Amino acid sequence: MRRGIIAVFLLALALPGIAQTAAAPSTAASTPAMAAVDKAYLQSIWDGWASSDLEKQGHFYTQGPGHLFFDVAPLKYNSWDEYKAGVAPSLKDAPKVTYTVNDDMQIHPEGKITWVAGTLTMAGTSPQGQKESLMLRWTAVLEQQDGRWVITHEHVSAPAEAPPQQ
Repeated sequence: MRRGIIAVFLLALALPGIAQTAAAPSTAASTPAMAAVDKAYLQSIWDGWASSDLEKQGHFYTQGPGHLFFDVAPLKYNSWDEYKAGVAPSLKDAPKVTYTVNDDMQIHPEGKITWVAGTLTMAGTSPQGQKESLMLRWTAVLEQQDGRWVITHEHVSAPAEAPPQQ
């Protein structure tokens, strides 16, 4: 039964931590200072996924072809447009879920690039009314583009055997 509930979550998710705040060093004196990628920003990305509003969610992702986003299912998307089109049907009737970036999230700023890696907790209620949660892995590469941080590569996955939640 638990496997079935997890499968419903994973299919409903079809998606694509938290850590210390670290300031990204400025690489050019003429570039205005930009806020660093921090826990609050990462959580806002996942709050966007929880809202199921793909129009608004797109501002967190780089646009155009040539950017891989690996998700729980299917294997991959080759652009935000492909990601959005692939995820939209599953979000339409998906149960309401929330995501929490966990305290193990690592944030690694490197100039105009920041990469993050850690776990998130997805929680919600199954179609049968049972409260469930699932731990997910998340790795993302963010890049400064037009004065904001956008995801240029992402990998979201669930372990084959879900660890027990406490």
